[in-house]
Amino acid sequence: MNRTIRTLPATARVGALAAMLAASLAATGCASISSSDAMDGVMVGGAPMLPSRDIIENASLSADHTTLVAAVQAAGLVDTLKGDGPFTVLAPTDDAFAALPAGTVDTLLMPENQETLQTILTCHVVAAAVMASDVVGMIEDDGGAHEVGTVGGCTLVATTENGQVMFTDENGTTATVTTADVVQSNGVIHVIDAVLLPKQ
Repeated sequence: MNRTIRTLPATARVGALAAMLAASLAATGCASISSSDAMDGVMVGGAPMLPSRDIIENASLSADHTTLVAAVQAAGLVDTLKGDGPFTVLAPTDDAFAALPAGTVDTLLMPENQETLQTILTCHVVAAAVMASDVVGMIEDDGGAHEVGTVGGCTLVATTENGQVMFTDENGTTATVTTADVVQSNGVIHVIDAVLLPKQ
């Protein structure tokens, strides 16, 4: 696997997203992760996350990701994240969304804010399948911090501390990976404990 995650242009609109991802995936040269790369039945939100299911199918079963799934539906990104991928999704928990200022989630779910919601969500998506060990390797190669380009156009900085992988957004918010390497049929999910936002 290449030790480079390609920065993508900030064109997170539903109509253009699928074509952009297809072009990006061809450029990265990253292959999908097979179910043999991780154990079956990793538990997230009280449910087994089977590698035979796609990102949406698994996330919908997690009791810890009801807000994320509702946001993906409101943003019109369900079909995209059920696509072939591969994708890496940094998946904030319900507690992570609840930690945002009061009313933020309700406001983002309004139809008139769909484009903003799309951008926020795709700032949690990388158009490649990247396991935690790959991220750690890239961090080490870059001397302790590695820039990660996302589909939404945001640049995250990956670091490690006390054996945990963390991602910091352009506003200085840091999310820690609490469950890594949840393999899907079309990529991988890393559960995180904070919502990462575009530069404000």
